[in-house]
Amino acid sequence: MSNFNFTLDPNSTILRYKQLVHAVSSAIQSGELKTGDPLPSVNSIIKSSSLSRDTVFKAYAELKDRGTIESIPNKGYFVAKEQKRVFLFLDTFKAYKEVLYSTIAQSLPSDYIVDVHFHHYNIDTFETIISNAAGQYSKYMIMNFDDPKVASITSQLDANKLIFIDWNTQTEHSANILNQDFGPAVLDCMKEVKHLLGKYQAIHCIYPNYTFHPYETINNIKLFCSQEGLRFEETDDMSDFKLSLNTAYIVFEDIDLATLLSIAKEKKFVLGEDIGIVSYNETPMKPFIGNGITVISTDFEKMGNVAASYIMNDMKGKTTIPTTVRIRESL
Repeated sequence: MSNFNFTLDPNSTILRYKQLVHAVSSAIQSGELKTGDPLPSVNSIIKSSSLSRDTVFKAYAELKDRGTIESIPNKGYFVAKEQKRVFLFLDTFKAYKEVLYSTIAQSLPSDYIVDVHFHHYNIDTFETIISNAAGQYSKYMIMNFDDPKVASITSQLDANKLIFIDWNTQTEHSANILNQDFGPAVLDCMKEVKHLLGKYQAIHCIYPNYTFHPYETINNIKLFCSQEGLRFEETDDMSDFKLSLNTAYIVFEDIDLATLLSIAKEKKFVLGEDIGIVSYNETPMKPFIGNGITVISTDFEKMGNVAASYIMNDMKGKTTIPTTVRIRESL
């Protein structure tokens, strides 16, 4: 018989049934509850915590849906398996993030559950979700961002269970990091396509004022232009935008890529001849748009596979997934 006890925190911002779900999950992760152990009956939870019957049933139903517990008629609720829950905290859900998420989920054994959340670069949302998740998961994979509060917020998590992914910023020196290179690797990519860029008179970056892409990338593109004697241009607002002939455009947001392609089609500009286009971040569709869009990108599928290895094998340290250029007809 387990000694599991649940204590309700009436002042918590977490919903009551979620508190019970989290308590059971934490007890399983800590070893307090093991496979086959019985859970307190609904009546005993009601009596000890003042929760309503519906609230307890709702919590147990969610745990059953996750496969964490099972019910046996006339006997009660029991721990069905040792729970391995992974907290995946992404910035936004874009096509290439879907590749990352699906690769992680598919690479893990069936007894792992990946809960995905999004912060949308909102520090208050980031803090609230991290606080609610603390102590509830066996691993935390967090796509952080450049806000001075990030490091202190994530410090409440067990450092041995924490892995920062995608962007190496606002992390402790000893943190586990799985990142891409937004700087020198971009310069290398530009040099790799120098023979194609030579037919253009300028390189024009579409870097909108709403993007959170690290400006380190722009600095390395500027450096390349300086080294090669190419004119550098930058736009942060696409309203009333006009395409110029003999210019190679580097675009960081897919909505701006769509705008460029629309204008090019209207003007009957030929990609790879009249203008060039390089898009940042590979997606499943970019090889098939037109005759293919050239991209600078890390390999998000590889990042997902390595992330799964970090989770399963308790890997430590820092790994950088290479950033490469994939040449297609748009350049």
